[in-house]
Amino acid sequence: MHRINLRSTLLTAALIANLVGPLSAQTTQSYSAAASADQSDSAIGGPLDLGKMWTFDSPPKDYFTKTYNFKPDEKWFDEARLASLRFADYCSASFVSANGLVMTNHHCARESGTGVTRKGEDLNATGFYAKTLTEERKVDGLFVDQLVKIDDITKRVQDAMNVAGSEQAQLQAREQAFTTIKQEYGSKEGWQGLELQTITFYDGGRYALYGFKRYTDVRLVFMPELQLGFFGGDYDNFTYPRYALDCSFFRVYDNGKPLQTTHFFKFNTNGVRDGEPIFVIGNPGHTERLKTVAELEFDRDLQTPATIQLLRNRSAALKSYNATAKNDSILNEIFSYDNSLKAYGGQLAGLRDASLLARKATFERQFQSAAKAKNLPTDQLKTWDDLAANTAQLRSLFRDANYLAPSERMMGELLTFANVLTQYGELLTSRPQDAENARSLVVTPNVKSAVLEEAYLAAHLAEAQIGLGNDDPYIKAAFETASGKNRTPKEAAAYLVKTTKLKDPAFVKELATRPGAIAASNDPLLALARIGFPRYVTSARQARQISQRQEVLRGQLGRMLYDVYGSAVPPDATFSLRINDGVVQSYDYNGTKAPILTTFAGLYDRNYSFADKAPWNLPARWKNPPAELLKQPMCFISTNDIIGGNSGSPMINKNREAVGLAFDGNMESLPGEFIFVPDANRTISVHTGGIVAAMRYIYKADRIVSELTGTIPTGSANKISTKK
Repeated sequence: MHRINLRSTLLTAALIANLVGPLSAQTTQSYSAAASADQSDSAIGGPLDLGKMWTFDSPPKDYFTKTYNFKPDEKWFDEARLASLRFADYCSASFVSANGLVMTNHHCARESGTGVTRKGEDLNATGFYAKTLTEERKVDGLFVDQLVKIDDITKRVQDAMNVAGSEQAQLQAREQAFTTIKQEYGSKEGWQGLELQTITFYDGGRYALYGFKRYTDVRLVFMPELQLGFFGGDYDNFTYPRYALDCSFFRVYDNGKPLQTTHFFKFNTNGVRDGEPIFVIGNPGHTERLKTVAELEFDRDLQTPATIQLLRNRSAALKSYNATAKNDSILNEIFSYDNSLKAYGGQLAGLRDASLLARKATFERQFQSAAKAKNLPTDQLKTWDDLAANTAQLRSLFRDANYLAPSERMMGELLTFANVLTQYGELLTSRPQDAENARSLVVTPNVKSAVLEEAYLAAHLAEAQIGLGNDDPYIKAAFETASGKNRTPKEAAAYLVKTTKLKDPAFVKELATRPGAIAASNDPLLALARIGFPRYVTSARQARQISQRQEVLRGQLGRMLYDVYGSAVPPDATFSLRINDGVVQSYDYNGTKAPILTTFAGLYDRNYSFADKAPWNLPARWKNPPAELLKQPMCFISTNDIIGGNSGSPMINKNREAVGLAFDGNMESLPGEFIFVPDANRTISVHTGGIVAAMRYIYKADRIVSELTGTIPTGSANKISTKK
């Protein structure tokens, strides 16, 4: 479920930075009100459209009891939290044995597999299995984090912000408070030696400090072939029924020996039942469900279509280049682009679904009414209007701030460098001292591939032509020839790359030493940058100010949400540990009904149906399966609420037993970025029974099967000591 988040490269801060205990009675009542408002009619909308990504700061004990007649105590939640992990900074994972065995997805492990590949090996083709402990391979730089401490710091942070003046001052006060708190806790008993992270909930409605135990000796134990881990490729991504063995195993070591832990999820290979409550624990990356309707309409009309356009064009450029380059790292980048393209496409379809925006509008009205009933201050009740006014201003700035933004990913290295030179030239003339400090930026770009350079520049020009229009001076400068005829984006890119002298170090050095030389140069890329860059700077500076205002306003909205509903409504995803609930349940699709689980027999049917052609081909060892394998379960579905970042999350039952491994959602789940609608939203997981069956019948990984199922033979040569 990897997704490239390109919003930060478009109109938000990352781009602009280039410039410059027990539930209270009130909370219990809120759970009931939130649930009844949402579940009475799925077409109406309500608070639980914001989802079920519950925090461990305020675990939903009463909600689970009311919904599932299940009464987890504090120990249940503590053990669930301590058995769960954050895998590096992009996935989730969990301990699944007392000997530090860690489970996550295959697509989370691909980078690690590449990192431990030795000369002559191709682990994508062969997979990897360490038959003994000594064969387990350490992955340099890989770490897993275990959340061991939580503290509420809301009052300290909000008090610091409340005494600040402007929006910028409030945000600076917040960051200073974060720094002070982490410094203080770094020497506090029980927190020493932990990785400290400040967590923002409800866009600033609540704040927490998390302390993580970080494990840095992590070794690869098992990883299937790419054909199994990514069976069906992008065609099958975000679809169901599904047949992917998207699992991998690592082991955490402590002082050179396997970590001994009592916090882990035992494997239950007996599977799941229709209607059974299921819980996913992981680190969902990013959702924007608290966004107002005005903000979502901005995404629908401008932001998301532009993102899709960028993804599609960059993916096409890389595919064309890699047809001859055959580079694995580029192939992984293409996978990420295509995955994200499908994800954003599903989000856009959701944004264009009038019924879903109607649900958001309904909840917005409910929220406003509830806030008024709480007699909240008038300036807070104006938040929706203020957000709408800000969003209207962002609309007016979008074209220049988006299509003229200098970025190698968006316009290639040479034109990006031309923008840098333009800025440097202004400094050289007006502020020589600042220019001297910035001289290190004036380094002739080393264009690694002329083919990719032209492709990225052509993609940028095509996007700018659509976004800015043919009459825009920037487009005219890029496309017109001496004869007055317009070039195509591809022709214009080829001409610009061929004609520019910015690849010549001597030419660049001369420009960088003479004030006014850059502004006077007739180099075509510099001429283009002189038109585009000032417009970008103006719009981006304004957008930055508005974005700061928007961030503060969203914080006000988050405070109101918490004042009205408390923790009965969970906050947006922030790549912080969450637990979410659902049930194993079918759904209707494509004129038929989806089975709650798939079997290995379906894997072979799909392989035969596509005549063993990629991406439905199978490795040799899979070609003649034993009959016992075919009837074993492989994947299953549930109504859980997940998003990118949840990849590798354990799926557990009420007994805290691992019954699955979450790895994807169906197409109907993709609007989950801004709304959770469980009607047809499904999480797709690898069945634990299927994982064990594959290891037993295909990979002969008896050592790991025994460890997972608790049946290590007495006297086994590979037995792992469990003594501490």
